[in-house]
Amino acid sequence: MLRLPIKVLANVVLAYAALMVCRLLFVAENWSAMTMGWGDLSLWDLVCGSMLFDTSAFCYLNAFWLLLVLLPLHWKECDGYHTFARIVFVTFNGLGVVMNLTDSVYFQYTGRRTTATVMGEFAGEDNLAGVFGIEMLRHWYLVVAGIAVIYGLWRLYTSTRTRNPRPLWLYYALHLVALTLTVLLCIAGMRGGVTAAVRPITISNAAQYVNRPAEAAMVLNTPFSVIRTIGKTAFPIPEYFGSAEEVEAIYSPVHECVAPTDSLRPNIVILILESFGREYIGALNETATGERFPTFTPFVDSLCRVSLTFDYSFCNGRKSIDAMPSILSSIPMFVEPFILTPASMNRRTGIASELAPLGYYSAFFHGAQNGSMGFQAYARSVGFRDYFGRTEYNADPATRGDDDFDGMWAIWDEPFLQFYARTMGSFRQPFVTGVFTATSHHPYAVPDEYKDIYRDEDDNANHKCIRYVDNALRRFFETASRQPWYANTIFVLTSDHTNLSTYAPYATDLGGFCSPIVFFDPSGRFPRGRMHKVAQHIDIMPTLLDYVGATRPYVAFGKSLLADTASWAVNHYGGVYQYVEDSLLLQFDGDRTTAVYDFRHDWMQTHNLLDHPDRPRLERRLKAIIQDYMQRMNDDRLTTDN
Repeated sequence: MLRLPIKVLANVVLAYAALMVCRLLFVAENWSAMTMGWGDLSLWDLVCGSMLFDTSAFCYLNAFWLLLVLLPLHWKECDGYHTFARIVFVTFNGLGVVMNLTDSVYFQYTGRRTTATVMGEFAGEDNLAGVFGIEMLRHWYLVVAGIAVIYGLWRLYTSTRTRNPRPLWLYYALHLVALTLTVLLCIAGMRGGVTAAVRPITISNAAQYVNRPAEAAMVLNTPFSVIRTIGKTAFPIPEYFGSAEEVEAIYSPVHECVAPTDSLRPNIVILILESFGREYIGALNETATGERFPTFTPFVDSLCRVSLTFDYSFCNGRKSIDAMPSILSSIPMFVEPFILTPASMNRRTGIASELAPLGYYSAFFHGAQNGSMGFQAYARSVGFRDYFGRTEYNADPATRGDDDFDGMWAIWDEPFLQFYARTMGSFRQPFVTGVFTATSHHPYAVPDEYKDIYRDEDDNANHKCIRYVDNALRRFFETASRQPWYANTIFVLTSDHTNLSTYAPYATDLGGFCSPIVFFDPSGRFPRGRMHKVAQHIDIMPTLLDYVGATRPYVAFGKSLLADTASWAVNHYGGVYQYVEDSLLLQFDGDRTTAVYDFRHDWMQTHNLLDHPDRPRLERRLKAIIQDYMQRMNDDRLTTDN
């Protein structure tokens, strides 16, 4: 009876071995695609990534089997029951083998692991049997290998039957403990970790372990890719317009190259501040009603007075995982967070990859556990060369290491921003870097040494955190100003999204997207002042590339804020698209316009101007943006190379 854990573990190892054999066969079958840039890959990263995704796949495939063998019922200890358990084990793991080996062939046509969208891709096809038959003949060796692996699963399976389960109290105690621990481990395995900072892993996390999107297939496995994308909306393409040419005549996200100026190579520093909404910033929080609310950011207020700011600036999503694609790649969140969808494996561009041809070094910083929130994976996938997280912070002898950990999410903002400023001093110029802060977030705590300085003074628990972060920014700029790179740097300050709101204007459908967008250039070369424009996260990348120069055409769904173009923004909230242009807000549910507001004069959205004469024009443009976005997501056309 006490050998039960060993028997279960033997079968666990067998299932892992089957997944790994399938991976090796997958790589062998697609060797030419897998080995581009092979010399830059880390074998350790590949092994770690493979084990992470195989663990999740194992837990999904074997949850039922584990329940069967660990169920604390002594009457199940008979040959028939355990033969059934064996059949379940081989069936589910055999299904995983078939999925992986089938994908070894299909990958050649898609360039990525198959996801749940495959069901829709082949809906209505009546020749699949013939296609599969032909491919099975062409790849007979994979068929033989699959049969051999499945036979091995059956032949090498270790029966978990307990003969003569006595004493019964020990039998029940052992099975109950084993089942409880297994449930907890399976939950952790499916999620990809156990800490509060770890979000359930998705296929986009694979980019953390490789250099190219195609290489992500090496660490992924097909059962995981399919299971984790079931129920995820796969960007259905609307048919608002009959042709791509008609859409492009109204809206195109393709930006032409801008000839770089040889003498203009400013460093770029992008500060993404957790939950640091416009509402908290006195210099920016005056609404269309003329009200000015209290400020919690005296330093940022002073920075805004010597920077370029905008009358109305918005984020393109309401989650941290929406901000990374929007800010770094000019990809807004429509329907689902981009990095949680199958489209996250599309080829795409970003500010770092577009500046690399101009000689820019790039790095991204986030004070949480490395890999947290998928930030490391996303930064790497869009061209950031290096990543500095909690691991690198702890390894720096100039820091206090985990003594500066907030106990929940990440290193406190003040010490991490100091680390950020100092570390940039070692980078060759020009460089582009980004940092994602963490302190102004639930559970809304500040370091012990500041608890008497920044205390709860009202019902908004985030206010004290915002004040702390504002001071951390002040100290960051003090340190940065002493660095040799400072004078030749453009700083971009924004928030990932908004957070707890105290004032009604920031709790409306549109007010909930009010993020600051601030461009600060100590040299004074970059424009300053308040622009009477609508700005959004997806405008940051094209604005910077417009200023510095782009060596090639690129895809960005936003526009340059320095160009004389329409003043607009777009987001998706609660199943409704919101399109802002000049002074109008149009809300569209995908089929029809539900509301039009003159938001500059009716910020609280009380007067629906559904019959406004500009409605058809706004709706037409929004439909073009949506259709172009969905088409590009499905066709893998997020770069001009595609």
